[in-house]
Amino acid sequence: MPKRYPQDQRARAVRMVLDHLSEYDSVFAACSAIGPKLNIGRESLRRWVLQAQIDADERPGVTSAEQTRIRELESENRELREANEILKKASIFFARDLDPRRRK
Repeated sequence: MPKRYPQDQRARAVRMVLDHLSEYDSVFAACSAIGPKLNIGRESLRRWVLQAQIDADERPGVTSAEQTRIRELESENRELREANEILKKASIFFARDLDPRRRK
């Protein structure tokens, strides 16, 4: 199960990597050096830094706010599809009852 880090710890770690990024060849190298010192996995730290760069428009990609909005819309879409399916089944059920050919 993935380890959960407090938001303030994540923010401090990202800020530290971004502050010292010029001292390293790449984001990966910076995260590999700084991550163990903070007891944070280098891949987790690298992903946080990349997302922070995307959020700051320094790198192309989907921002955190957009990701949240997409998740909300997908959830809403799923709920609406389920509701439509229920309504379709209900209309078929009641249409059968109202069919004059079935009454005797």
